Amino acid sequence: MGNVSGQVEDRNMEGLPLLHEVTKMILDSDIIEDPKIVTAKHKVTEFRQPKDLEKIFDLTIEDEPATHEAMVKLCQDVLKYSVKTCHPMFVSRLYQGVDGYGLAGAWLTEALNTNQTTYEVAPVFVLLEKALLDGMIQLVGWEDGEGIFCPGGSMANMYGMSLGRYHVNPLVKTKGIRDLPPLVCFISDEAHYSVKKGALFLGLGTDNVIVVPTDSQGRMIPDELEKAVVKSKSEGKVPFFVGATCGTTVLGAYDPLKPLSDVCKRHNLWLHVDGAWGGATIFSRTHRKLLEGVERVDSITIDLHKMSGVPFQCTVFLTRHKGILYKCNALHAEYLFQPDTYYDTHYDLGDESIQCSRKVDCLKLWITWKARGNLGLEKQVDTAFSMAKYLANKVRSTEGFIPVLPEFECTNICFWYVPPSLRGKEKEPDFWEKMAKVAPAIKGRAVKEGTMMISYQPLKSRNWVNFFRVIVHCIPTITENYMDDIITLIQKYGEDL
Repeated sequence: MGNVSGQVEDRNMEGLPLLHEVTKMILDSDIIEDPKIVTAKHKVTEFRQPKDLEKIFDLTIEDEPATHEAMVKLCQDVLKYSVKTCHPMFVSRLYQGVDGYGLAGAWLTEALNTNQTTYEVAPVFVLLEKALLDGMIQLVGWEDGEGIFCPGGSMANMYGMSLGRYHVNPLVKTKGIRDLPPLVCFISDEAHYSVKKGALFLGLGTDNVIVVPTDSQGRMIPDELEKAVVKSKSEGKVPFFVGATCGTTVLGAYDPLKPLSDVCKRHNLWLHVDGAWGGATIFSRTHRKLLEGVERVDSITIDLHKMSGVPFQCTVFLTRHKGILYKCNALHAEYLFQPDTYYDTHYDLGDESIQCSRKVDCLKLWITWKARGNLGLEKQVDTAFSMAKYLANKVRSTEGFIPVLPEFECTNICFWYVPPSLRGKEKEPDFWEKMAKVAPAIKGRAVKEGTMMISYQPLKSRNWVNFFRVIVHCIPTITENYMDDIITLIQKYGEDL
């Protein structure tokens, strides 16, 4: 038996040499270094078309194990051909670089490989999660509350919808919604699609998501919300949930929470805030004003893996209704949750979640927050906003660039670039048809050369053709030089269009 155990142990440890090599490979690559070093050593991406990339990687799984050398080469290729999201010219998504402190927490989490279900199997992590959630609740401004770490903002928004549905009628937990009048919820025409996904998964149906108009800045109009609620009631429907947004995906708009909360209070609606992107302003005394009225909402989503740069995934869902997560979700699985066990079971988190297995996401945030402190997180947010303001001013003052809005609330800077061949032709009937092709062409050139990855999109709600969207983050720390580089690269790739 001893030999068999030894053989099993040896097989379990076979991957350690590769682990050591990969760790060294990552650190030596400098992909998470100072932006100057990352820029000097790496392109944003070594782009290949899918069929060409398939030829580089051996995607088959064989009967015989691969050699150590083959595995090292595979990992090197993964590193080479993956997008370098820590590159300062990766400005296309609501996430970017990774905080080094957070990465240390992520690696430690993976090595310990446990489930955030009970205190028994995750004692340190359970305490950390509770402490972090309490800290976030204080930042929101609630006297009490609770929360949970979720696998992304879409899932957190779904938690808000689920609790809102339970709040309006607790019997949905046992009886379902079959015998109820149609439940309807409300979002703005700039809101993230995750609320419609939530309506799909919760059995409400996407037709019961009412879209409310926004103002010129992309913010939900409270009077229009009230009209929509009254209309739904007159049709025999049951309004139950309003999904406000603080930091919309495209324009970065912040819905006005105070007047929206007044509407919700009058009609007994659950007010949830999707702060997945813009919620990071909660760390800044200067920019927190964008969240004015947040203490009046029922729940909020904040993605720390977005603006704050904590490694994927790190999402918190918070609610001021203490105990509602347990009431709404608990099913008391006997094999997991024993009331007569040897410790205080109030520390068990599993019954508050809709998942059984739940990844530990708190250590990444705790190490980051602990290492940087409140002032460090605040400084990062303030710097990101400062650089976004610099870029917006640069766009306004540079020939050929047209901002889509006069002012931007968040760090999303959106604009059109008019190449020299189209300048002065704004009144021609096919001008905007031609403009729609500019951003895709420039992005394609930049990505293929690996110099920049930038986002573009149309906005059908405003009849806007494709425009650029630059996202400025906390990590990596961006300087004015990189903002200038964005303008220069767009000019370079668009000059002959």
